[in-house]
Amino acid sequence: MNSVPSMVWERVLAHADRPILREKQRGVWRTTTWAELGRRMRAIGQGLRVSGFAPGDTACVLADTRPEWVYADLGIQGAGGVSVGIYPTAGADLAADIVADCAARVLFVENEEQLDKALRARASCPALERIVIFDMKGLRDLADPMCESLDAFIARGEAHDADNGRQWEAGLESIRPEQLAVLIYTAGTTGSPKGAMLSHANILAQVENAAGLLGQTEADERLVFMPMAHVMERVLGLYLTLYTRSVGNYVESVDTVAANLQEIRPTVLIGAPHVWERFHSRIRLATGAATLLQRALFRWAMAAGMRRADRQLAGRAVPGWTAAEAWLLGRLVLGNARRELGLDRLRLALVGGAPVSAELIRWFMAFGVALTEIYGQTECAGLAALRGQAVPYAEVAVPDGEVLVRGPHVFMGYWNRTRETGRALRDGWLHTGDLGTLVNGRLGITGRRQDVITTSEGVSVAAGEIEKEMKVSPYIADAILFGERRAHLSCLVMIDHDAVEKWAQANNVAFTSFATLARAERVRALIGAEIERAAVRHGRPNALRSFRLIEQKLEPEDPELTPVMKLRRGFVGEKYSDLIEEMYSGA
Repeated sequence: MNSVPSMVWERVLAHADRPILREKQRGVWRTTTWAELGRRMRAIGQGLRVSGFAPGDTACVLADTRPEWVYADLGIQGAGGVSVGIYPTAGADLAADIVADCAARVLFVENEEQLDKALRARASCPALERIVIFDMKGLRDLADPMCESLDAFIARGEAHDADNGRQWEAGLESIRPEQLAVLIYTAGTTGSPKGAMLSHANILAQVENAAGLLGQTEADERLVFMPMAHVMERVLGLYLTLYTRSVGNYVESVDTVAANLQEIRPTVLIGAPHVWERFHSRIRLATGAATLLQRALFRWAMAAGMRRADRQLAGRAVPGWTAAEAWLLGRLVLGNARRELGLDRLRLALVGGAPVSAELIRWFMAFGVALTEIYGQTECAGLAALRGQAVPYAEVAVPDGEVLVRGPHVFMGYWNRTRETGRALRDGWLHTGDLGTLVNGRLGITGRRQDVITTSEGVSVAAGEIEKEMKVSPYIADAILFGERRAHLSCLVMIDHDAVEKWAQANNVAFTSFATLARAERVRALIGAEIERAAVRHGRPNALRSFRLIEQKLEPEDPELTPVMKLRRGFVGEKYSDLIEEMYSGA
């Protein structure tokens, strides 16, 4: 297996009639076999070739997570090209920047909405020659020589393939392991996105090793909903699933994740912290609406689970009575809650992509879900440490407080960014920019180097550590700390609209809009109490002397947010500078 598409093609030939993915269409889950996956990736690859696409050329995919994303991605790589994902929430300007930066010749888009972005962007993308559309709904009368449907594109590819014998197989054999496979653009939390270059060898080293480390097999089923442009979903989700022959179940939309989770009841679930924070929020809110007896039983079961979890996390033996109590209540009380959510079959639960609170992991452990934290970056194909231990196929060092990583999964560098590549790759090590500790082989991440706040008194604070504790609250979606060269820390908070709205309705708090909800005194008091609890958990009570709530309901396409719904520190600091100054002026 010299490349990602050759790995997939080997499985296509060996497991033709077995299922590999499912998607829900018109209320029915429909299965795609390996043979059908192979037919589509081959047709797209050959369609690219007949369009003049050459090995080493780039193509982008701008779409929500769906099977067509997979077919396009594998077809691009199968043609010897470089596959580039763009978050579906990206605006036209950002999409244009990425398409232009990577000099994409072909752009696959999902539907009319994404096509509009592409048409607005193409004037600034001189290399772009063709736009291929997955869903032609509303576009029947489209007459643009640059655009065509995916069905038409596949038909051209199949016709070309029929006339060119073993061109597809020969093309797969010619791909070298060290060849560039994908560009994954970083989310840009603190700056403009950069294209991280992962070779076929980088990806295969990760999935081959991670498969054994995680124990994922062909017996597993996964719910697929994370953005495909994110390294965690792309490598540890899609490519690992294809390598292990697990079945991927693609949700109908981001709005149906909860319902689809209940239907599929997966054995494997991968999510960023905000995904697990939302699950945690749903459970806590549902518990609050239960009967008095149900709430009492839930508290009893969770308390027993916490006692067991605390012992396990501390590496201490669990007394027989504690273990028996937690097991019994876990089955009789918490088991019902897990079944209602669709988490009862979950065997592998991974959280990563951003800092996660130890309290959140402890809570899920008590609930009966062994949430496993992974540490990694796009630059090391998504995984460098598991449960605080470096993966066995990588080296991790912390010589001066910064986490360094070395191994076969470390990326090739940044696309067209020689200076940034030189800063990231030095002396054979990836310099991650993360601050951490390494004690007795256990890696602890304390934040990003650029996120450390130094107050006017010279006290250094790892902002990310407090921020992640805040997000354990079901009412706080995200938060950013400020206080560089100031006398004290302050905070801007993005509330979880659904959770706060339900709390306000249950507690007779009047509001007419998102802004009036955020301005309500009792809502401010609620958030203030949650912030103080987070500060206490972090061991810094009264650390934050002031906070403000962002009074605008932020949507995924808003510039304040990254594609994975994290606040952009630099942008938010500039846009809300007056509000920040207000916190320090005492107004």
